[in-house]
Amino acid sequence: MRSAELSPAKGLSIAARLTGFAVSAATGLALCASAAAEPQAKARPPSPFQAQFDAELARHGVVGGAFALVRGAGPASLGFHGLARLDSGKAVEAETAYNWASITKTFTAIAILQLRDRGLLKLDDPAVRYVPELRQVHDAFGPVEAITVRDLLDHSAGFRNPTWPWDCDDGANCEWQPFEPTKWSQVAAMLPYTHVAFKPGSRWSYSNLGYVFLGQIIERLSGDDFEVYVDKNILKPLEMHASYFDQAPYFLQAQVSASYLRAGAAAPVQAQPLDFDTGITTSNSGLKAPITDMVKYLRFLIGEAGNTRYETVLRRASLEEMWTGVIPIAATGQEAAAYTAGPGGEPARMGLGFFVSASHGRPIVFHDGDQGGFTSELLIDPAGRNAAIFVSNTTDTGKAASEASHSVSNTEPDPASDPRVALREVLVETMFTPAPERR
Repeated sequence: MRSAELSPAKGLSIAARLTGFAVSAATGLALCASAAAEPQAKARPPSPFQAQFDAELARHGVVGGAFALVRGAGPASLGFHGLARLDSGKAVEAETAYNWASITKTFTAIAILQLRDRGLLKLDDPAVRYVPELRQVHDAFGPVEAITVRDLLDHSAGFRNPTWPWDCDDGANCEWQPFEPTKWSQVAAMLPYTHVAFKPGSRWSYSNLGYVFLGQIIERLSGDDFEVYVDKNILKPLEMHASYFDQAPYFLQAQVSASYLRAGAAAPVQAQPLDFDTGITTSNSGLKAPITDMVKYLRFLIGEAGNTRYETVLRRASLEEMWTGVIPIAATGQEAAAYTAGPGGEPARMGLGFFVSASHGRPIVFHDGDQGGFTSELLIDPAGRNAAIFVSNTTDTGKAASEASHSVSNTEPDPASDPRVALREVLVETMFTPAPERR
């Protein structure tokens, strides 16, 4: 509904007025004041992607969302849709903060590569060397020492998907179960009841639990809590000053987006816990940030020659190593999801914390996120130095709460009702594909 521009050095200006949702006079004045405060930011026409973004989110009944498009060193194009909070009628704006869910895993993977580059670990080290509690895991395929740090990064260790071994006899009455375990001791207590499903390194199976183990490795090697380590070594160097983990600091609480679930297109949306804490799962899903801070992350990912700060965060060679697809994504017997195929339906492979596919012969690096009503997608075109990210605050699960196997706040989108698949196809074809090859 609204588009704006964000220059890497100059800031934000409003390039199109809000339409479709009523906004209070106070909000309008605030937006005008924001634009007036940035006279040096040069306005550009709204992104053509804005209309497609609005249409797709409206078609799926999404309450609110945002996107950012980055082409090299040029100004980023931002777009906003709908409401951050239904109860107050607060519109989505540049400062609105979202839970980025599993896109957090890309930060965790970068942190592991930082530790590797500093000589504190090797990717082929046994994970049990750093998390001795893993000796309690049942591994019918051999010694648990066969599970490496690399296996955790590329989801080939054989661990279950959910962090918490959800079990509920009555799907309509599971709210008594915690959203996620809050302490490492709770996860550790389940390790004697945890098994490895296949020979480590032999195939891919997405595992949130594996990224909890990576978070523990980061904490034990660095001496910092996971959140503190990432803040010191990734967020602050990239000047992502409005980013944080889990619950918002007091001065940013007013910017937190609410999130919503719908159990089928005809069902009403249901508000999820506002400003929730992801507990021990922070290393796989706890990042909160506004779209403007995620632009800074995109710029780091596409790179800039001679930028020593980027090299300090992570050497370019290490980042490119992470983008080498090594494990085919095989989801045999699993329901289709946004991450099980690349753009255009191309086969995807797993790298180190990032998914890798191709379009028109060009590599596409991506990762998605789903949690508590938030859905998100990150896309990188390394060859063209293009990047995109988008997020929505509404998930359609496609099934009634009584059909869910655990607390509905942890369910995934129904693939048929997930706007990300269509939106990323648009971006890949119109933004990432060289002009002569665009269809």
